Amino acid sequence: MTDQHVAQEQTLDLDVDGMTCGSCAARIQKTLAKQPGVSNAEVNFATGRVRLSLDGTADLVGLQTAVDKAGYTLHGPGPVETAVGDFAVGGMTCGSCAARIRKVLQRQPGVADAEVNYATGRAVVTPVPGATFDSALLVDAVKKAGYELTGRNDNAARNNAARDAVASGPTAAERADQADADEAKHRALWLRRAVISAPVALFMVSTMLYHDFAMENTWLRWLQFALAIPIQFYVGWPILVGAAQRARHLTANMDTLITMGTLSAFTFSTYQLLTGGMELYFEAAVVIMFFITLGRYLEARAKGRAGKALRALVELGAKEACLVRDGVEEMVPVESVQVGDLVKIRPGEKVPVDGEVVEGASAVDESMLTGESLPVDKQSGNKVAGATLNTSGVLTIRATAIGSETALAQIVKLVEDAQTGKSAAQRLADQISAVFVPVVMSISLLTFLGWTVIGGSVSNGVYAAVAVLIIACPCALGLATPMAIMVGTGRGAQLGILIKSVEVLERTRRITTVVFDKTGTLTEGAMSVTDIVTIDGTSEADLIARAGAVEADSEHPIGQAIAVAARQSHGSLDPVTEFETIIGHGIRADVDGMTVWVGRRELAAQASLELPGWLDDEAVKLENQGRTTVFAGWGGEVRGVIAVADTLKASAVDTVKKLHGLGLTAAMITGDNARTAQSIADAVGIDRVIAEVLPQDKQREVQRLQEAGEIVAMVGDGVNDAPALVQADLGIAIGTGTDVAIESSDLTLMRGDVAGVMTAIELSRRTYRTIVQNLFWAFGYNTIAIPLAVSGLLSPLIAGAAMAFSSISVVINSIRLRRFAPSD
Repeated sequence: MTDQHVAQEQTLDLDVDGMTCGSCAARIQKTLAKQPGVSNAEVNFATGRVRLSLDGTADLVGLQTAVDKAGYTLHGPGPVETAVGDFAVGGMTCGSCAARIRKVLQRQPGVADAEVNYATGRAVVTPVPGATFDSALLVDAVKKAGYELTGRNDNAARNNAARDAVASGPTAAERADQADADEAKHRALWLRRAVISAPVALFMVSTMLYHDFAMENTWLRWLQFALAIPIQFYVGWPILVGAAQRARHLTANMDTLITMGTLSAFTFSTYQLLTGGMELYFEAAVVIMFFITLGRYLEARAKGRAGKALRALVELGAKEACLVRDGVEEMVPVESVQVGDLVKIRPGEKVPVDGEVVEGASAVDESMLTGESLPVDKQSGNKVAGATLNTSGVLTIRATAIGSETALAQIVKLVEDAQTGKSAAQRLADQISAVFVPVVMSISLLTFLGWTVIGGSVSNGVYAAVAVLIIACPCALGLATPMAIMVGTGRGAQLGILIKSVEVLERTRRITTVVFDKTGTLTEGAMSVTDIVTIDGTSEADLIARAGAVEADSEHPIGQAIAVAARQSHGSLDPVTEFETIIGHGIRADVDGMTVWVGRRELAAQASLELPGWLDDEAVKLENQGRTTVFAGWGGEVRGVIAVADTLKASAVDTVKKLHGLGLTAAMITGDNARTAQSIADAVGIDRVIAEVLPQDKQREVQRLQEAGEIVAMVGDGVNDAPALVQADLGIAIGTGTDVAIESSDLTLMRGDVAGVMTAIELSRRTYRTIVQNLFWAFGYNTIAIPLAVSGLLSPLIAGAAMAFSSISVVINSIRLRRFAPSD
């Protein structure tokens, strides 16, 4: 591959393959930090990505070569120069397919780098500076590898044949389904091994209760040997392979230590069995493999959620667009739309791309991007965003942004960027892991040499070295975190709370500020009638009945709220005739022979309805309280005002009060105007209001709080909350919200009750405290026992028993979480 360089003061995000634990991340980080031009490197094991800060000219090929020598694979960074090759890729079934296609593309003449994204089915090819590449050659090379490559940004893609070629590839939904299937297969691999090893481990541990009997009966000794073989070499096969790969590159990780410990116990026990020795330690190898595979399964289950937020975001976009050319309408894949194209959007359809309205008027539901429930009226000259929903009229828009430039794509990018960062706790854990493995291996080797050279006994050297490996093998360490998580998350599920990773638990104890999204989080997210004011001679019941009849078939949330209130008061509504929508102002219809007008002030003036000054003043008062007012009238005058608002959740006030009790600051962030936002904040007891925030700016507001020294928990439910949820130190999603928010968060409240925020924080802190206690016990046993093993005072048998006891103590400590109950 031709050398590719990047300019100064750049930050690059790259994918890394081959990591199996935190020590791998630490090793890669250390390797990259040594390379010329790299000022800082952060490797995130959980997301499989690395973020590089460059203070000079960095040779990307050199970086990849350095990481490859360490035994891992560093993928391309995405286009550094302007990418002229943007392709759709067909036929991929997993991440390895993407890696293979990338390597094929990188070998082609004129190609400096290539990035293949399995999740989006895209390939971006960067040319060598000053050179070009042959697209046909790339297509042919990928075809020979068993995949399909079709142009995405070529002007020729405007023709029908090219559009058909793009459409023939797998859809975003199909790619998402395939990715889910691959993740499920990975989880199933470790779950199957844990299930297979569980009964064998239980039997092996039970033999310790009648050890003398087991050692004196030949058939039982051989049974232990027979049962240990499949556990060691089938259940542990992926771990053995991982250790072998690391050894081939002269590196080591936790797989290495696990392999050395279990193989040492197995080999030593086999030697004892064949030579008539009485000390067998097959149970140590089996129990270690069981707990490690269980931990790997739990880890795979947690890590599998990382890509779901991005896939869910991609799925929000429209799949097709109604393209208008020379007055002819044609349905085409959304990828075929170009900037400047005219697109028609009918009621109930999604807006396919960002654009500007050139014809028509309608109300557009932007809640999937803004989180606000009230549709926004659009007419000629107004901007619309892709993935929003057209609710009423027909719109024709001119595309202004497509692909990666749309608002939805920018949110996807924000989520990706926020996920790439790494916490200080992760860095510390990586450093410990990086030191732990080589230290234990060195101690074991020095123990063997010491007993052999100084003590003059090879058998005693083997005996003591094996004891070191067994007692130091991370059985309790591997169990400390997953066991606490398993019990803590199980209890959380009973309480309607999903905790997604151990990093979440580390962060909750440091939270200083809780930021709430308004709509759907502190409020119900649905409009309802709050006040009715009428003039003399008109009853509230008559006003809501007539207005509700006119709004009976409305698709607008305000109209629906009025209709619902009317049905609750009267049951059935009167039929209407001569129904007419006045775009942007309201509606009118005949009810019992009387023309009834329902809408804004402007509609009253348009209909020549007399509006009493005192009634208008009452409407202004309601609007100052954050409510939306609707005027209803007939017979030449406005008969009353109906106020509609998004009502507070019942538990919002109590939740904020409890947060204050913990010494935490409560803030609210919303796209609403400052007046409405402050009204809600005053009712709830919010300390700080951040209003009129654009969707793409929510993450920036959270970042500003962090830069001011706050440790932020973000609570939200909308798509627009996803980047902020990831950016926050702790993301808490309301489960009744969007899948994107849920997948982007650290904690999910499945019951949609904001009171769960307090319960989630308390449970997370308790679970984290349990993990710390477990790790103390696990490290404590190693700290005390390793010197005893080195000195020869700890036999492998006692080492195995001590290790088993450390595991039991961790399990018992974790089980205490089952008694957790939220505070009153």
